[in-house]
Amino acid sequence: MKNPVSPDLRVWRQFAVLAEELHFGRAAQRLHMTQPPLTQAIAQLEKGLGVALFERTRRRVGLTPAGEALLPEVRELLARAEALPALARAAATGEHGRVRLAFVSTVGFAQLPLWVRDFHAESPGVALELMEATGDVQLDAFARGSIDAGLMLHAPGQAPAGLDRLVVGQEPLVLALGARHALARLDPLPLAAVLAEPLVLFPRRILPSLHDAVVEMYRAQGTVPRVAQEAIQMQTIVNLVWGGNGLAWVPASVMQFRRAGVVYREAARLALGRKRPVLPVCETSLVWPAGAMSPALARFVDFVRARSPA
Repeated sequence: MKNPVSPDLRVWRQFAVLAEELHFGRAAQRLHMTQPPLTQAIAQLEKGLGVALFERTRRRVGLTPAGEALLPEVRELLARAEALPALARAAATGEHGRVRLAFVSTVGFAQLPLWVRDFHAESPGVALELMEATGDVQLDAFARGSIDAGLMLHAPGQAPAGLDRLVVGQEPLVLALGARHALARLDPLPLAAVLAEPLVLFPRRILPSLHDAVVEMYRAQGTVPRVAQEAIQMQTIVNLVWGGNGLAWVPASVMQFRRAGVVYREAARLALGRKRPVLPVCETSLVWPAGAMSPALARFVDFVRARSPA
């Protein structure tokens, strides 16, 4: 059976007004038309649907069960149609839309929760769709077009090529070690002794520039890291340190991950010796594909820029 042509919004509006007035003359007056065209339009609507929507007698007009069932749906349809122009204007200015944002776990310890709260307060019409992902996963997601922006870790100035970026923070790496480890009792902590210990390290593929900076620090001291275990997530790295699998260099923001049995040592509490190393520093950048961006993403970038160092 051939499907009938769907009525346009004008006909649905005529139906809704007649359903409210239950009088053809008053409904026609509200619609700024004469009664005969309204009567004809409703008759054609009922014919197209194959059901009666109104019961008509000489004294009254009433809704049939089919008409009563349609009325709330038609009202919602009309309301949504009336909202479309405002929605289009809001989307064009970035007041409405979505931003699919990937982020590394370190951002989730401090900055991101506050940004989400404040951005929702400023731009309630923009939905933030969050996905925790390492840098390599984010690059794959950009290639597939499944994210709009990402918050990535990297060595200073070493953000991936082909992406526009905004630096949102810089922090040193700190040493994480088990509270019961023999070195945890030393203060200051000799760096030479640290470099001789097994290391829990993130794989190079997820943070190549930062991985290389850590390895270079060891090489500059005439040694190479003894990687006992690799792990992707910073929380997992800290848990492996707690389990006695080695020491780890992690961004300072990870110190907010309070794992009982793990202590952190900043550079000020390390005895660096005469051959002072360059301790690695990491940057966090908001990145997005180079070129045009959606109005919603532009609004989010401006929001983050206002809360980030120049």
